[in-house]
Amino acid sequence: MTPADVIPAPVTRRSTPDSFVLDEATVLDAGPGTERTARWLRATLGAATGLALAPGTEGPALRLRIAPQEVTGAEGYRLSVGADGITVTGADAAGVFWAAQTLRQFLGPDAFRRAPLRADQVWTVPGTVIEDAPRFGWRGMMLDVSRHFMPKDGVLRYLDLLAAHKLNVFHFHLTDDQGWRIEIKRHPKLTEQASWRSRTKYGHRASPLWEDKPHGGYYTQDDIREIVAYAAERHITVVPEIDVPGHSQAAIAAYPELGNTDVVDTAALSVWDTWGVNPNVLAPTDTVLRFYEGVLEEVLELFPSAFVHIGGDECPKDQWKQSPAAQARIAELGLHGEDELQSWFIRHFDSWLAGRGRRLIGWDEILEGGLAPGAAVSSWRGYAGGIAAAKAGHDVVMCPEQQVYLDHRQDGGADEPVPIGYVRTLEDVYRFEPVPPQLTADEARHVLGTQANVWTEVMENQGRVDYQAFPRLVAFAEVAWSALPPAAERDFAAFEARMTAHYARLDALGVDYRPPGGPLPWQRRPGVLGRPIEGSPPNV
Repeated sequence: MTPADVIPAPVTRRSTPDSFVLDEATVLDAGPGTERTARWLRATLGAATGLALAPGTEGPALRLRIAPQEVTGAEGYRLSVGADGITVTGADAAGVFWAAQTLRQFLGPDAFRRAPLRADQVWTVPGTVIEDAPRFGWRGMMLDVSRHFMPKDGVLRYLDLLAAHKLNVFHFHLTDDQGWRIEIKRHPKLTEQASWRSRTKYGHRASPLWEDKPHGGYYTQDDIREIVAYAAERHITVVPEIDVPGHSQAAIAAYPELGNTDVVDTAALSVWDTWGVNPNVLAPTDTVLRFYEGVLEEVLELFPSAFVHIGGDECPKDQWKQSPAAQARIAELGLHGEDELQSWFIRHFDSWLAGRGRRLIGWDEILEGGLAPGAAVSSWRGYAGGIAAAKAGHDVVMCPEQQVYLDHRQDGGADEPVPIGYVRTLEDVYRFEPVPPQLTADEARHVLGTQANVWTEVMENQGRVDYQAFPRLVAFAEVAWSALPPAAERDFAAFEARMTAHYARLDALGVDYRPPGGPLPWQRRPGVLGRPIEGSPPNV
């Protein structure tokens, strides 16, 4: 491996004639504020190499320093490798950590394993100087654990995978119609009843196939504390999502009073076992507001993130239109229809969160009916919502479905497992541009960054999540971090060549990615109906 193989691509890189051998004599000289990276290096790089990386200041050393006056840009770093050692200088603690990720790549794929392969292995680091900083401050991945639950160890593994690619936001989609995944002590039925379903649709909702066994799981509050702490050690922020007022059938099944009881027999509802947009939404009542305030009080105790995601997407208004109670609330508040009722609901929680020092973020439907001044928008239905939000002065995270929904198929071939949505290849993701050209420079400053979304309706286990996410998440990470040229001018061939080295790293990490030549036999799902979209290649 050479520094030329680094992913994401650094801002500048130059080779130097001297190299450095990392061995038993190498000490770890960790300056103030670099303790997290020092722990990570000893635990992770130390495990792979078998080296102690003992603390010290004399002799051959791996030196970690924070010096914002020497490095430009938040999360930026300089990595220098010479004959006398390795020096990492970060603009901040995060920059030091990202430099450590780059260093690990220099050492080759064996540095991504959990134990040394050979006792006589020589760990040579080529001479180089890298200066680097990210383009965006929000470089994220959303993982849906509601449709298919991922056990805690799998979540911790994904945090490691995000860190390896310099992604720094983990959007944790914890609640939906198909399952509630977080312990709320004051509402125990959310985990006793809402966390599992009796069966699961296999494939697209039009598929005739079912998996006739219970599916579920949830994270205890101590599990959540562990996940948040593990992420923080890796300079990753965990943004929780508690979806309201739609995508709420699991909660309503556990607590029927949350639904529109005057038009639906909510006591007869169960946790949803299929996919799509669900008509059963929360009622716009004080009971519901107090319930979710209680939920969020416990959520805020667990998650220190500035942002809390409240969903706000795909909320059908049919029950509100039919509900005398909902219509009475519209009249009482002087609102003009159901869109403004949803806006009132969102604004309530925006004010509630703001009063506790947090910020609301939601899917771009929260723009409908008017948006509270402090709220931010996850733009998923293309670029339009993000453009409208930025022009109105709202912060935006760009995650358009057509470009960075990784549940969508990667190829038009018939072998793709449960092919969903648009064909979006590795190259398509690499050419994704998060900042729309319609924005002025001032408006573009509202683009906090970008994130790739992984919805798990057809991903029943970790291997399926790996297959859909990788290698496209690698291309996305470079888009989010690196100062790439305009989309049409990006050198995909050069990126693909660097991926040759990176596939070996993914192999060492045990990632069940989609190979460049197509799915392996065990990655296919023959006979399981997907969801072709008009304009996709035929026969998929």
